[in-house]
Amino acid sequence: MKGLSDVKKGSSAIIKRLDCKGAIRQRLIDLGIFEGEKIKVIALAPLCDPIIIEVKGCLMAIRKNNAGKIIVEEEENV
Repeated sequence: MKGLSDVKKGSSAIIKRLDCKGAIRQRLIDLGIFEGEKIKVIALAPLCDPIIIEVKGCLMAIRKNNAGKIIVEEEENV
């Protein structure tokens, strides 16, 4: 397993856990980012910060630092 910040553009993953506490954790949950949810990396900014992701059909930008706290298991591309 690895952080979402290590997932390549166009790849999907399943969220396994959030490796953070407090306000950051609550904000991610409020955005629909929680254990068991499918997440896809859509695009990366020029310096890979922020990362554009898709969760439940919604696009959002997330800082690379926070993306690293989202522990995922990458799906196999078939």
